[in-house]
Amino acid sequence: MDIHFIHVKSPHENALPLIMTHGWPGSVVELIDSVGPLTDPTAHGGSAEDAFHLVLPSLPGYGFSGEPVEIGWDLDRTARAWAELMRRLGYTRYVAQGGDVGAGVTDVMGRQGPEGLIGIHTNLLVPALGGTMPTDSDEERAAAAQIATFSQSGNGYFVEMATRPQTIGYALLDSPAALAAWMVDHDTDAYYKIAHAFVDGQPSGNLTRDHILDNITLYWLTGTGASAARSYWEAYGADAPAAGVQPLPPPTIPFGFTTFPGEIWRTPRSWVEASYPNVIYFHEVDKGGHFAAWEEPDLFASEARAAFRSLR
Repeated sequence: MDIHFIHVKSPHENALPLIMTHGWPGSVVELIDSVGPLTDPTAHGGSAEDAFHLVLPSLPGYGFSGEPVEIGWDLDRTARAWAELMRRLGYTRYVAQGGDVGAGVTDVMGRQGPEGLIGIHTNLLVPALGGTMPTDSDEERAAAAQIATFSQSGNGYFVEMATRPQTIGYALLDSPAALAAWMVDHDTDAYYKIAHAFVDGQPSGNLTRDHILDNITLYWLTGTGASAARSYWEAYGADAPAAGVQPLPPPTIPFGFTTFPGEIWRTPRSWVEASYPNVIYFHEVDKGGHFAAWEEPDLFASEARAAFRSLR
């Protein structure tokens, strides 16, 4: 498998290596505008001590990465590939971050605990999708209700790609309009933000018309609509090779989390602490949503800096 990745080294000494993973229907495009604030924080209101060397890989079957020709490229295998990538780049001490599918990969990396990985941060709480979170407080019940609403009316794309990826895949390879329609309607918050970017020219942060079209074009020109859909079958399909595999143990390495208000559900701190035994950072911010790095790259970068500051 050929893995495409962007490697940006910081101009600052002692920068901390960070591997960040995008999701669907995103790509490395959603992470591009966070590169500057993360690698050169002094030019963006930060300090040199918060700098990162960045590694931004494209998930297998996405963008410029190769399209798997065999089954088995689930979250576990991708996470192991990311650890091998960092090893080959010579990084013996590094951290990882992810949202959406990237949060799944990052979560698994934390559970695998590869040599050199010292901490992870996500902006989507993966264990909450299992439906076993406590609902004792009003905040917890509100989050559970948001997940239930999404499961009832917002995850049609998830079910289709996790069960019949080739069916929708043919449409995504046949028509750029079909591809765009399928990718744009991800969740309610993102849908309306994208609609505003096109209809009245009022984008949410950096979720602009041009950036959205860049992302769709990357899928179209590389012909990866179907292979990206298959990644959901690999990771979540009931009849995929990973189905029924014994779950990995909880991660013991340090974990950080940021709650963005426009996320599919607003994760309470209690859920984070119930999911990870070594929480070193939790923060709720006042703007941004599911595509946090894309919408608010500067805020996203400041959260990554804060989350990993104690590990430097």
